[in-house]
Amino acid sequence: SRSPLLWEQVSKQMPSPLGAAFAAVTAKAAPASLASCLLNRRRPEVITTTDWLAPVIWEGTFNRQVLEKYYRKQNLTTGLAVFAIGSIADQYLEQFLRSAIKHFMTGYRVVFYITVDNLNRVPDLEPGPLQTFKVFTIKEESWWHDFHVMRMSSLSEQITQHIQDEVDFLLSMAVSQIFQNDVGVETLGTSVAQLHAWWYFKDTKNFPYERRRKSAACIPFGQGDFYYDSAFVGGTPLEVLHLIEECLKGIAQDNKKGLDSTYESHLNKYFFLNKPTKLLSPEYNWDATFYPPPQVQYVKVAQLSKEKW
Repeated sequence: SRSPLLWEQVSKQMPSPLGAAFAAVTAKAAPASLASCLLNRRRPEVITTTDWLAPVIWEGTFNRQVLEKYYRKQNLTTGLAVFAIGSIADQYLEQFLRSAIKHFMTGYRVVFYITVDNLNRVPDLEPGPLQTFKVFTIKEESWWHDFHVMRMSSLSEQITQHIQDEVDFLLSMAVSQIFQNDVGVETLGTSVAQLHAWWYFKDTKNFPYERRRKSAACIPFGQGDFYYDSAFVGGTPLEVLHLIEECLKGIAQDNKKGLDSTYESHLNKYFFLNKPTKLLSPEYNWDATFYPPPQVQYVKVAQLSKEKW
């Protein structure tokens, strides 16, 4: 049975479109003096720093001991949000949670924010030390035609009503991911983006950006930095909320114009205009159907499916 101190149920309907204002926030991020811990250039074969001087996190590019020493003093709480409904929950949720309990931010306070359509879909698992499960439910009549819009809309409401007052950092992941190795404080930052494993090794001109000029997500040919994966985003709760608000606003604008644009295209436009302060390498979301290239030495998180819901 689940301890009442570790298990909180929050039943709620699908939220209406966003309206919360984005406010300034002071994060418990590492000071500039720790930059050297994230810019260790022992990986000359990969990009470790962007043009705007944000670190790209690969195994071997950071000093874990120094980071741990710093963050242990910060009294941090980190949130990990996952959204799973219908057969998707039945197929993936248990293995996602089992792997997260074992590998995510071990030794730190963590709140797992789990959104389902039916409480019976939540596996009977006990969180680990310093870990808490918090469950939200949505009703079937609240489902939208776009899984990713539904996922992000739900998370935005949860940030506004709960999460922003409960955690210092928030990561949102796809339920079809599974932790393979420890994922820790090296992933924390004000605004964290995940490099897309398929496209990191491709030329920018071939990236599947939205190119239609009428779309709010348009990135013209000849522009763009990286292609980011919508499966894994993070930052302070209010930074994540701002990202969601901007993406959903762009999707709504496109819908009025009769344009069927994707959430991921709007996320890429957001990060093109609002540069992330930290980028996670393909090690943090490697597609399990492909054998890793030499640059991917240590798969931290595997993506079990690229199915488009």
